[in-house]
Amino acid sequence: MVDWLFLAKALLLGVVEGLTEFLPVSSTGHLIVVGDLIGFFNKGKVFEVAIQLGAILAVLFEYRQRFVSVATGLRSDPKAQRFVLNLLVAFLPAAVMGLLFIKQIKYYFFNPVSVATALIVGGLLILYAERRTHTARVHQVDDIGWRDALKVGCAQVLAMIPGTSRSGATIIGGMFFGLDRKVAAEFSFFLAVPTMFAATFYDLYKHRDVLSLNDAPMFAVGFVAAFVSALLAVRTLVRFIATHTYEVFAWYRIVFGVVILATWYWGWVSWNV
Repeated sequence: MVDWLFLAKALLLGVVEGLTEFLPVSSTGHLIVVGDLIGFFNKGKVFEVAIQLGAILAVLFEYRQRFVSVATGLRSDPKAQRFVLNLLVAFLPAAVMGLLFIKQIKYYFFNPVSVATALIVGGLLILYAERRTHTARVHQVDDIGWRDALKVGCAQVLAMIPGTSRSGATIIGGMFFGLDRKVAAEFSFFLAVPTMFAATFYDLYKHRDVLSLNDAPMFAVGFVAAFVSALLAVRTLVRFIATHTYEVFAWYRIVFGVVILATWYWGWVSWNV
């Protein structure tokens, strides 16, 4: 018998993942708070990984023409070759740091105070990035050099601290390093593909023993919800930043960080991250 309430909870978490994964607001913090408030504890980490895959595929779908052109032109097109090289260069810092220090990072930073602090500090950095004099050097993704890609990749390392937000670190980092607002966002989307695919398949392999066909409906609902909502979030963000700054996300992060501290202090949410 289908548990419709359970599937509704999976649907809600899928929507939360999709809406927050590519916005600079920390999907991890949102999933923890919402998951605990609605009493969703089934499969925990594995479910989060599955719906994250749905969000990644939304980027592949939205920019499918770009990825197809890169794949078909990789042997002969210098732009395609530079695009792939930039993604590889930007991906490496987080991959190396993750392999070397992930256990220490989880031990010291996977707690509500660290998450809230990262959210608030990140919000303040966004405000600073938007209010300072910003002179953009790079106005097209194809104009990004490997040094710029490496800098953005180093910024992505900060996202290993929960609450920082992978997209927040790469977008704001890109702006600090001379990318214009739209280019920083699009490169963040593209960089998410190798980064999140690697993390997703590693986690699925690590937790393969808890996977079951009985969970297929739950995973399917969350996956589809994450895909659709992530697609809407990516499209909306690109349109939004054409005429707005990221300041609204900065204030949201600061408020959300305070909310997290409150949920932890008064015991409203079980912070077993």
